[in-house]
Amino acid sequence: MFAGQRVLVTGAGVTGRSVAAALLGMGARVTVTDADPERLVGFDPAVTLVPGLAAVPDGTDLVVTSPGWGPTNPLLTAAAMAGVEVIGDVELAWRVARRPTWLAVTGTNGKTTTIGMLEAVLNAAGLDAVACGNVGLPVIDAVLAGHRVLAVELSSFQLHWQSSLRPKASVVLNVAEDHLDWHGSLDDYAAAKGKIYAGAEVAVFNADDVWSTLLSAGHGDRVGFTLDEPGDHRFGIVDGWLVDGDEQLAEVSDVPAPGLHNVANALAAAALARVLGVPAEAVRDGLRVFRPGDHRAVLVGEWNGVRYVNDSKATNPHAAASSLGAYSSVVWLVGGQLKGASIDDLVAEAVARLRGVVLMGADSDVISASLARHAPQVPTHRVGPGDDDPMMAAVRAASSMARPGDVVLLAPAAASFDMFRNYAKRGEAFAAAVKRLHGVA
Repeated sequence: MFAGQRVLVTGAGVTGRSVAAALLGMGARVTVTDADPERLVGFDPAVTLVPGLAAVPDGTDLVVTSPGWGPTNPLLTAAAMAGVEVIGDVELAWRVARRPTWLAVTGTNGKTTTIGMLEAVLNAAGLDAVACGNVGLPVIDAVLAGHRVLAVELSSFQLHWQSSLRPKASVVLNVAEDHLDWHGSLDDYAAAKGKIYAGAEVAVFNADDVWSTLLSAGHGDRVGFTLDEPGDHRFGIVDGWLVDGDEQLAEVSDVPAPGLHNVANALAAAALARVLGVPAEAVRDGLRVFRPGDHRAVLVGEWNGVRYVNDSKATNPHAAASSLGAYSSVVWLVGGQLKGASIDDLVAEAVARLRGVVLMGADSDVISASLARHAPQVPTHRVGPGDDDPMMAAVRAASSMARPGDVVLLAPAAASFDMFRNYAKRGEAFAAAVKRLHGVA
């Protein structure tokens, strides 16, 4: 399909490297560009490497962009103006091989947890299934490896750059303000999420989320899930059981992650798996063996009656709201880059459970102003830019506010790039600081 084509790959990260290798293996003539020359190392010698490319090379047949490259990027804009098609890695993977069954998941929050649950359930049913996409393993690698079922996590960025994906079943878990700096508006962000339903045989939707319900309308066979009794929907909760109609699938206690939002994730995973005829016992067994990923509501430890929980993956207000809602009394570590999202509703809803707040990062002023409006009685501490070890300072301040029975919770509601390489590094810094504070090696 791509033999002899001149393909420009933009971005030399994990996705770009997999895309370049796959295209080269299919006989394409590949050029890779990245703004950072240090990332352009370790490629096959047959790949042409050009740092900071400003124009599309003459004769380029196709551009495959990495998810983080936005539609207003000058190089991608120039490609479009020149009539060169721009696609993403998901679109490429779909065009390469359509034999696998795709089960696709997107949403502002819960994607990775749902995909992990789905993979565990499918494997418990004896299916050759793998989690891929935005979750870590590039989807092009999963396709070329020959797996029969793909549990595909898709970001709004990836969905923006695809046009022909036709999954067996797909779901939008939820939509809330996030990545508005990339998409421009909530409507455009939601529209990108909604592209996951185009052509899906089965549209699974969250009946408790307005956006999920609206976006799924008119697409395929619709299957709803809710945290209430199913009613008009197939999946829900009855007497402590996750149910598919009248059939019990698993007990709520089988969901190994705190919070009702994770019960909703489990229902979504079950609904997708049941499209393939997975039996109830596989849903139960898969949920029981699933373990949440790193930096997702992970208990670092407990000292003097205070629990320390790392939820660095809560990178937007919607995720932080779910995280805060799992605990009754919290000292909250919050801050970073809000990406254009408002935090007022989150603060107003959380005020009753806040013992104290520790602010850090680029948008501390915005969060501080919201706290002053909605939670003026809650003690706050701001980590200053002069602190040599800001996370240690934050943990020390939070610990001084906490009382037995409290949770010191890192749920930043913001991206990490102002202070850390990514959310994982932020979570690692939190866990390390907690352990150092309590004398644990």
